[in-house]
Amino acid sequence: MKKYIIKTYGCQMNIHDSEKIAGMLETLGYSETSDPKIADVVVFNTCCIRDGVEQKISAHIGAFKNIKKNKPSQIIIVCGCFSQEKDKAKLLKSKFPFIDIIVGTHNIHEIKNMLVKYLEDKKKTIDVWESEKGIFENLDILRTSGKNAWVNISYGCNNFCSYCIVPYVRGRERSRSIDDIIKEVENLVRSGYKFITLLGQNVNSYGNDLSDENINFANLLKELCKIEGEFRIKFLTSHPKDLTSELIDVIANNEKISKAIHLPVQSGSNEILRVMNRKYTREKYMAVIDEIKTKIPTAALTTDIIVGFPGETEEDFQDTLDLVKYVKYESLFAFMYSIRTGTVAASMTNQVDENIKNVRVNEVLKLAKKISKENHKNMVGSIFEAFVEDISSDGKGKAILDSGKNIELNAVNLTSDMINTFVKVKIVSFNNNKFIGEVVL
Repeated sequence: MKKYIIKTYGCQMNIHDSEKIAGMLETLGYSETSDPKIADVVVFNTCCIRDGVEQKISAHIGAFKNIKKNKPSQIIIVCGCFSQEKDKAKLLKSKFPFIDIIVGTHNIHEIKNMLVKYLEDKKKTIDVWESEKGIFENLDILRTSGKNAWVNISYGCNNFCSYCIVPYVRGRERSRSIDDIIKEVENLVRSGYKFITLLGQNVNSYGNDLSDENINFANLLKELCKIEGEFRIKFLTSHPKDLTSELIDVIANNEKISKAIHLPVQSGSNEILRVMNRKYTREKYMAVIDEIKTKIPTAALTTDIIVGFPGETEEDFQDTLDLVKYVKYESLFAFMYSIRTGTVAASMTNQVDENIKNVRVNEVLKLAKKISKENHKNMVGSIFEAFVEDISSDGKGKAILDSGKNIELNAVNLTSDMINTFVKVKIVSFNNNKFIGEVVL
C-alpha cells in the first residue's frame, strides 16, 4: 500500500488543513506512516508566523534531499503559509529543486488533483494563487484529534496587526455559510464527537462579510446549541475589539458552550497597543474582562502576550504585568517579539535589546505560573462539569474539566457507563499540580 507522511507546522488552522490533506490522500489509496524513508508522498504544511519558523522548516525540507536520493519515486509537496508568501515559492524551487509540487494557502484543496496529474506526467508544479477565490466545501477530512473536531467558520483576516503576516498569506476574511457550518456540526455530533472547536483568525467577526445582517457569531452559536446531542462547543480565536455583550450573554446562557475564553491582549500598554494596531485600549479590554467575570463567574480566561515589541519601555512592560495581575489568567502564552519580514513592525527602528526581552518574558511567565497555582488552589471544594475519557478497574481515571477549566484530573468513583460522557465533579484536593476529584452523583 502507498504511504504518506504530513509534517504540520503552526496553528490549529494548519492542523485542520492537514486533516483535509490527509483525507485527500486517503481517498487516493494512501495510508499514513511515521517513517519518512518509506513514504511515497511527503507533505510539508508550513507556517511563517516568525522568520525563525521559516528557517526551521527550510532545514527540515533540506533533510529530505538524501532521503529522496535513496527513494527517487518519493513525491514531495510543500503547501501553506510559507509557500504563499510573496516570491517564496520561487525561492523554494530554487533552493530545493527536489520539491515536486508547491501550492499556497488558497488552493490546498487542489492537492489531490495536482498529485494525480503529477503521477501521470511527472512534471513539477508551482501553483500559488495570488488571492483567495472563495470557499471550497465538501472536502474529504481525516480527523485526528480524538473526540474533538475542528470546524472552520471563516478564513482569512482583516485586522492587519503590525506584527502579523497572516492577512498577507491567508487573504481577506471570508465567512462560511451558516447552513454549511450547521450541517457539518450536525454530522460530527451524530458521528460521536464530543467537542466541536470552531476556527477562525477572528471568530468574533464571523458574518461581517455576509449580506444578512442577522448572521453573526453570537447567532451562529445560538443555532449550534439547538443541535441535539451531548457535546460542547469551543472556539479559537477571539479578538477583544469584536467581543460584544451579546456574545458574552450567549456564552453565559448556553450550557453547550465551553466557558473557556482565549482573549489575546498582546500588551497592557495603550501606546504599544496603538503601534500594534490592535484597535482597542487597555481600558476597553479590562471592561470586557469585567463583563465576562460578572456574567460568567466560572470563565477560564487565557491570553497571548508579546514582550519587547519595538519601543516598549519599562513602564509599558509594567502596564502589562499589572494587567496580568488584574485579570488573573488561568494560563497564558508569552513570546519575545521577533522581526517578521513583510510586516509593518519589521521596519520599526526602535527595536528592544534581546537580553531585555528575555528578562521580561521570564518575568511574565513567572507571574503567570504563580497566579495559575493560586487559581487552582481556589478551585478545591468547587463543582465543575468534566468529560470522562477513561477509567481503570478500581473506579479511578482521567477526566477533563470542561466548564471553563480545561485541565486534566484524576477522578474517583467512576463507573464504566460514565466513559465518553459529561459528569459533575467536585475538586477535593490539589497538590503538586495534580487534582483529585470525585463524581457528584
